[in-house]
Amino acid sequence: MVTRVETIVVGAGAMGAATAWQLARRGREVVVLERYEPGHRLGASHGASRNFNVAYSDPTYVQLLVEALPLWRELEAESGASLLDLVGVANHGPSGAFDDVHDALTAAGIAAEFLGVEEAAERWSGIRFDTRVLFNEQAGRVNADATVRALHATAAAAGADVRHRTQATRIDVLDDGRVRVASVTDAGVAEVFEARTAVVTAGAWTSKLLRGVNLPPLVVTQEQPAHFAVRDETAAWPSFNHFPGAADAGYDYWRSPVYGMLTPGEGVKAGWHGVGPVVDPDERDFAAEPEQLAALQQYARDWLPGVDADAVAPISCTYTTTPDENFVLDRIGPIVVGAGFSGHGFKFTPVVGRILADLADGTEPAPELFAADRAIPEHPASPTGLGG
Repeated sequence: MVTRVETIVVGAGAMGAATAWQLARRGREVVVLERYEPGHRLGASHGASRNFNVAYSDPTYVQLLVEALPLWRELEAESGASLLDLVGVANHGPSGAFDDVHDALTAAGIAAEFLGVEEAAERWSGIRFDTRVLFNEQAGRVNADATVRALHATAAAAGADVRHRTQATRIDVLDDGRVRVASVTDAGVAEVFEARTAVVTAGAWTSKLLRGVNLPPLVVTQEQPAHFAVRDETAAWPSFNHFPGAADAGYDYWRSPVYGMLTPGEGVKAGWHGVGPVVDPDERDFAAEPEQLAALQQYARDWLPGVDADAVAPISCTYTTTPDENFVLDRIGPIVVGAGFSGHGFKFTPVVGRILADLADGTEPAPELFAADRAIPEHPASPTGLGG
C-alpha cells in the first residue's frame, strides 16, 4: 500500500523538526519520519546546550542572524518553553577577523563591542584573557534538547504527523514532482509514501540516504567535547570562543579553535571544533579519544581557572561537515536537502526550518552560499561563528 502525502520530512532532529513546524503552520500536510526514539543521543541535536554565537562577518550569515532571534522568541512563545538564554558570547584570542565581524554586526544592528583584558577578566573571572575581547550581548546559549521537544510539540499541534522509531530505508525520485520513500518501524511494519516533496534532514545519515544526489562531500566526525566542574557556582559565565595563535606562543597543543559555554547543572562545556575522528554513524564507539581529551584538559588548566580540569565528563556527538563549512540548503528535483551544518548550524535552527519550508513550497530559493552544486575553493575560509 502507498500512502500519499504532500510533504515528507526524513529526520526529526532540530532542522527536520523546524521544517515540519514551519510547514504545518502554513497548513501543509506533513509526515515526519524519525528513525530513533524521542531524546535519543545518536545524532547531533541532543544535549542541554549549544553556542548561540553571532560572530559572523559574511553577509549571508549576518542576515540569517537578524532573522534568528525573533524566530527563536516566536518558538518560545508558541511552545511555552524557555530555549534561548542571552548570557552573551566572548570571542577572544589573536584572530584577525574580529574587526570585520564587529563592523558587519553593528551595521546590521546586532550589538558588538570590544573589551580590554582587565575589563573582561573583571566580568568573567572563570576565563583567562590575554587579548581584547569581542563581546556580543545578543548571544549566549540554546537548550538543544528542549528545542527539539518544543519543535516536535508545536509541529504536531499544528497538524504534522511526527512518527518516531520509523526509519526511511530508501528514497526514489519518480519524476520532477514526485518522490517515493520506503520506511519500516521498529516493530517491522513497512510503509511506502509518495510525496510531492521529500525534505531530507538526516544529519550524519544524509549521504547514505541520498546516494547519487549531487552534494558536496559530507564528512561525518565523532566530536568529543566535555563538561568541566565549576569551582564557584555563583560566578558569571558567558559563552565563549577562543581562537589560537602561533605554536611558539603556547598554542602548540591546540587542535583547533575552542568553543564553550556553561551548561546549567552540568558544568562548563568546552570542545575542539571539527577535529574528531571520521566515523560511520552506525558504527560509533562513543569513546573519548585520549589524546584529544588530555589536550582539552590542558586547555582548561591554562585558560579556564573557573573550572576543575580533572573533574571532567566527556561528551560524544557528530559533526557533518562540508569542505567550506557552509551548509547545504537546496532543492534538487522533488528532494529538498538540509545538511552539512558543520558544527555551527544549531543557532540558525528556526531560520533553516523556514528556508527548507520555502524550498519545499517552491516559493523562494535558498542563498547561493548554500547551493548543493556550488564551487568550493581549494582552500576555503571557514565561518567564524563556532557552534558546540
